[in-house]
Amino acid sequence: MARYKHYDYGQTKMLPVSYERQILPGTFEYTLNELIDREIDMTVFASRYRNDATGAPAYDPAILLKIVLFAYSKGITSSREIEKLCRENVLFMALSADTQPHFTTIADFISGSSDQIARVFRDVLLVCDEAGLIGKQMFAIDGVKLPSNASKEWSGTQAEYSKKIEKMERAAQKLLARHREVDAQQIQGEAPAMQAAREQQVKTLRAAIAKVRGFLRRHEDKVGPSGRVKKSNITDNESAKMLSSKGVIQGYDGLAMVDAKHQIVVHAEAFGEGQEHGLLIPMLEGTRQTFRELELSHDVLKNGIVMADAGFCSEANSRYLLESGVDAYVADPQFRRRDIRFADAPQHRPQRASEPFAKPKKLKRFLPRDFQPSKDFSHCLCPAGKRLHRNGARVRMGDLWAVKFSGSSQSCRHCALRQQCLRYPERTPVRQVTIARGRFAGKLPTFAARMRERIDSERGRYLYGRRLAVVEPVFANIRSTRKLNRLSLRGRRKVNAQWQLYCLVHNIGKLQRYGPSAKPQAAMERRITR
Repeated sequence: MARYKHYDYGQTKMLPVSYERQILPGTFEYTLNELIDREIDMTVFASRYRNDATGAPAYDPAILLKIVLFAYSKGITSSREIEKLCRENVLFMALSADTQPHFTTIADFISGSSDQIARVFRDVLLVCDEAGLIGKQMFAIDGVKLPSNASKEWSGTQAEYSKKIEKMERAAQKLLARHREVDAQQIQGEAPAMQAAREQQVKTLRAAIAKVRGFLRRHEDKVGPSGRVKKSNITDNESAKMLSSKGVIQGYDGLAMVDAKHQIVVHAEAFGEGQEHGLLIPMLEGTRQTFRELELSHDVLKNGIVMADAGFCSEANSRYLLESGVDAYVADPQFRRRDIRFADAPQHRPQRASEPFAKPKKLKRFLPRDFQPSKDFSHCLCPAGKRLHRNGARVRMGDLWAVKFSGSSQSCRHCALRQQCLRYPERTPVRQVTIARGRFAGKLPTFAARMRERIDSERGRYLYGRRLAVVEPVFANIRSTRKLNRLSLRGRRKVNAQWQLYCLVHNIGKLQRYGPSAKPQAAMERRITR
């Protein structure tokens, strides 16, 4: 019978550990350590401390920044978990030099250093430029919607909050009535635990009512750019309710301006806005300001190309881009429909039929392009093959003029396609359709129309086709590789700092792979000569 050497996982062995030797050249932690020790101006954090004459010595901000960025690179955002790793994980011990900061110190450093983190972000950007990782020729902008540390159940308008208070007050009155009923009848069978649970429910409801009323006293309804009232949130009023690929969330939209050469994030901001069309101009101006402060370019967008998806399409954005001379290509919602390359491609729709409470699939409603006009535009044929006669030869549609057609009640009343043709088939007697013919004389095309002409050109389609490969891998790296699934802070200022920290991790990863520290031999020589 074969014999094997004895082993025991329960045994303990004491080993001498050199923290410096744990940080191996070519790794992320090596690049991070070298970057903070040699390239980043850490004196910007000195303003946070007031212990020159009195008070205990503080933890070095360089140590705190190292362990926070390294934890974020592993998808760890909990301050308690980072504190635990500094006691148990040898790499965290090495980066922190075994100082073991308390979790409250780590949390305060992250939430209270938003201005300093922005400066560090720019310093790393300067290192990326010196390493030749920024091309300054093509940029793509996009955003990723992330849930935050806020509950969407506590979102609403002033009117909705008032109804919520009334509902909770009715529930509290019912519980109090039950208390009086029990006391009056002196029910002996009810356990003390049930009475205590009912009393706790009343306390919880009263606390919630006081919370909502206090919020209503301090805040007014938020109004959007269109003048419509937006939902506020009691937990984090700077966050927003937004639709994402995972349903409706309460959170922030993390935007990034990405350089095309090596996918370096050159500007990053988080916004509590569900719609992106109002965020393009702030991102472009922020990018310009960043490059000016670093003295890398007076106007980096002047000779560059900017690409954005349909979420940023608006008349105001198109006007800003065209009047400022930016070579920009912003898609509109109908961009793919006009592209002949996608004429035969099936339309992608998310499959949610297996989800609980899924809405029934709606019938596709016929659009004006489904109606075929005659050569002289005296009539048109509907999808059912019936005639709609002209009842308006020159109808105004903004800056366009169009021909209007209307069906007959005899044809539309019993049509088999009535459900698909009419928006409200139960109350609309006949279908009317308006087909645009041209633009009124003397009217210039809108800025959005000029942007559509630009992106529909052969050059525009080629350049916009590169957008996906520039910006989307950045979000894939941050969300999948770096495991950012949720923002753990509250308030736009703190959330913006956390989003910039994650973009910092992405940029440092690029320096690890393509920068000077990516060459192990050169890195080893630097270590030997230290």
